[in-house]
Parts: sequence; C-alpha cells; structure tokens
Amino acid sequence: MINEGMPDPETERLESPLRVEDVRLLPGVSQALRLLADAGYALVCVTNQPAAAKGKISLAALRAIHERVLELLAREDVMLDATRLCPHHPHGVVSELSGPCTCRKPAPGMLLDAARALRLDRERSWMLGDTDADMLAGTSAGCRAGLIEYPGSAHKRSKDATPSLRANDLPDAVAQLLTEDRY
Repeated sequence: MINEGMPDPETERLESPLRVEDVRLLPGVSQALRLLADAGYALVCVTNQPAAAKGKISLAALRAIHERVLELLAREDVMLDATRLCPHHPHGVVSELSGPCTCRKPAPGMLLDAARALRLDRERSWMLGDTDADMLAGTSAGCRAGLIEYPGSAHKRSKDATPSLRANDLPDAVAQLLTEDRY
C-alpha cells in the first residue's frame, strides 16, 4: 500500500481515491522505497484499479490519479522503474473494461510483463502487497510475497495466505525484507 485509502461512497470500505486531490502517500512509504532502491531493488508498482470499469470515474481520471501518486513519490526523490495499472474488472459496467483479462491480480500478468521489460530475476524479487490477490500474483509470477496487513484492506484478505513475511506497513516490510535478503 503506497497511498491512503478513502472510504468508498457505496460500501464505506477503504479503497483507492476517486479524486486526484484525495491522493496522499502513507507515512514512511517514500523512505522505505528509497531504502529498497538504494539496496539495488527495482521498484515496480502493479495495481488493480477497477473504478473506471465500474463506471465510478473515467479512465482519464483514473490515469490522472495514478500520475498523482507518481508525482508525490517523485517529490520525495522516489522514481519507480516501472508501473502497470489494470483498469479492468470481471463485472464492470463499461464494456471495454469489463470481463476477464490477464493483467488483473491475482493473475501474474503485470508482474511478468514488468519482469520481462526490466529483465528481473523473479526468484530474487518480492511482491509486497496488502491483499490475497497480491500474494497469489506474486507467487504465481515466481516471486517471494510479503503481506502488508494494512487495516483498511482487511476485507481483501483471508487467513489462507502464506506469505514469506508479514508486516504492519511498508516500512516494516522493507526492514524485514532487507534483513532477510542479507543472508
């Protein structure tokens, strides 16, 4: 989880922001990402963002929100090596964004695509995420998976996930990952 969740107007559960002005980075995220970059890790963001498919916002607004996240990271001297955004949803109401796709997590498509583009060793890579879909995508792509137990996304997790590490937030996950990878 890189940015703060916002209450969904329909469910009141925390989801990704629907407006550019609501995008805020979570505390410690920028510093944690800089630590990973300094340790030689490629920084890749893969994100399911179905709001456009569900008709809640336009695809242009969705892209603007994603760009705002990247802008806020850049202000903190964090440059991602790659980003992949899946705007699809299997039950979307916008026909061109609805139905099955190979990119939506838990499918590993975005991870595999980024790994190919950056020539990453997937066995030495980590997928850090806060949902079961993130864990499944990471392991399906051949990565190690770290579960961030962000309270706002608890509704997207079961007790069945078996990640290589569990953390309270991204800074905690990065500290564990860097300690584990020193051996």
